[in-house]
Amino acid sequence: MAVALLIDVVMKISAADRCLRKRVPLASLDFPLASKLTGKKVGIVGLGKIGLEVAHRLEAFDCIIAYNSRSKNPFVSYPFYSSVVELATNSNVLVLCCALNDQTRHVINREVMLALGKVGVIVNVARGAVIDEKELLRCLIEGEIGGAGLDVYENEPLVCEEFFSLDNVVLSPHAGYSTSESYVGICQLVGRNLEAFFSNKPLITPVT
Repeated sequence: MAVALLIDVVMKISAADRCLRKRVPLASLDFPLASKLTGKKVGIVGLGKIGLEVAHRLEAFDCIIAYNSRSKNPFVSYPFYSSVVELATNSNVLVLCCALNDQTRHVINREVMLALGKVGVIVNVARGAVIDEKELLRCLIEGEIGGAGLDVYENEPLVCEEFFSLDNVVLSPHAGYSTSESYVGICQLVGRNLEAFFSNKPLITPVT
């Protein structure tokens, strides 16, 4: 989902689709040029399991990966930034994959957005409250950042309606997990857990 949102934002796929459905030629709207994903400097906030999967996928686009996490991962070669502001300063894109806790709530604030810059893009597949959503909206409207791809929101299930009119935002209804393959996998996992339970074996995914 993170990569799909990023491609949509930088290539302006959804925005162009809306124009075509309205039968309005893109040239007549002074439609802004899209941007290549290839070679983008991508900063990942939260290099856990999901963050690593995103990084590996973006390497296929020759993206330059860096990251911020609670601590440096000795098993990866990506540059580590202890400061999210510093990571944003050295990135074209921020992809948010971190957990939500007291330390990460509103970690993406106005200072971080301004450091990312006017052509910067933010993709959030973590939790909505990782971003200060009011400041995100303000920066998008004022052109302080280039765009955003959002799968999560600060006040879910409610989505701020001011996002709806912005062509530099791609919205998804927290649907990163919503695939037929995911549901099949969940059913299979439930079955394996039940089989283990009734066989007096350790559960595959115990809840503690």
